[in-house]
Amino acid sequence: MTPAARVQAAIDILDGVIAAARGQGASADRLAAEWFRQRRFVGSKDRRAIRDLVWAAIRACGEVPQSGRAAMLRLAQDDAELAARFDGSTYGPAPIRADEAVAQGGAMPAWLASAMAASGLDGAEQAALLGRAPLDLRANTLKTDRETLAARLPVPAMPVGAHGLRLPVGTAAESWPEFAEGLFEVQDAGSQIACEALGARPGESVVDFCAGAGGKTLALAAAMRNTGRLLACDIDRPRLSRLAPRAERAGALVETRLLNPGQEAAMLADWQGQADAVLVDAPCSGTGTWRRNPEARWRLSPAAIARYQQMQAHVLDVAAALVRPGGRLLFITCSLIDAEGADGLAAFTARHPGFAVEPLTLSIGRSHRGGWRLSPYHDDTDGFFIARLVRL
Repeated sequence: MTPAARVQAAIDILDGVIAAARGQGASADRLAAEWFRQRRFVGSKDRRAIRDLVWAAIRACGEVPQSGRAAMLRLAQDDAELAARFDGSTYGPAPIRADEAVAQGGAMPAWLASAMAASGLDGAEQAALLGRAPLDLRANTLKTDRETLAARLPVPAMPVGAHGLRLPVGTAAESWPEFAEGLFEVQDAGSQIACEALGARPGESVVDFCAGAGGKTLALAAAMRNTGRLLACDIDRPRLSRLAPRAERAGALVETRLLNPGQEAAMLADWQGQADAVLVDAPCSGTGTWRRNPEARWRLSPAAIARYQQMQAHVLDVAAALVRPGGRLLFITCSLIDAEGADGLAAFTARHPGFAVEPLTLSIGRSHRGGWRLSPYHDDTDGFFIARLVRL
């Protein structure tokens, strides 16, 4: 493909991404993958160049762009070489007109920037949410240790956290035989540290309440050394179904339980007051994961944040009933907006005076309104709010 044709291809994909963001459709990753699937003639170098253009344009536009062309023009404003590719050549984009619309720049929509600022995140913190995330691995200590794993990997890796290794952006680690052998999981260092905050120990009874596909569940299984009892539950059947093959590969012993929305308490009656520790990775907007999914900021609204607050309150109330006296409840949210973190913690303690917040001191991050905050700017991890409570 010519450089101009690559730009037009990126514009076409961006048109789909923008439409999907407005209509809550498929993710940018899925849309790009489908576009390439239908055009198998596009070579690997062209694919890489097109994807780089698409994601650079997404990161460059704060508000939802008018079109894919407007988004690419935003990027071209600061790149003369890119602007020159709007040359009207065959398969390339039409020349730039002086009067045509250019997408608005910025880190995010204005209302989100205000919510971030009110949550103690300045411009530098906000801009860092749109950087490129490194690739972090968690050594599976059921099968190996970090040093042994690092010696086997085909590229150098930097230690991060207690069991993590950090690799360059774009490393295809899941294609390695070490992954197939279950020696590691791909997991952000912040997510690893959040799991460590629960303090799961061998022999305990532990619940991963919103387990999803089980990334944190597998970290808990390793911490427990496959002893005690570990239950992973969720209301999302497709996501939870992915845990079983992952657990088999990792050699992790995990029970799973699919829950019906609104009937979670009844379906967990046998666990009421029995758990030594419960991890709640609560549903949220995912603002802390924008480095991986930058178009997600175009999908949010104040009404969506309010819905997440309600969902968080519900899952925390159900999970709290599972904790035995003296047991621990860990509230995790991968959002940096206080409405989905610190405010939710304050509301929970007001509803449940039988729980007390325990101070946290983790290896990285800083305290924030009763909990602990990790951010891309300060810690080079995904953004998290983490709070641990004990049942009195």
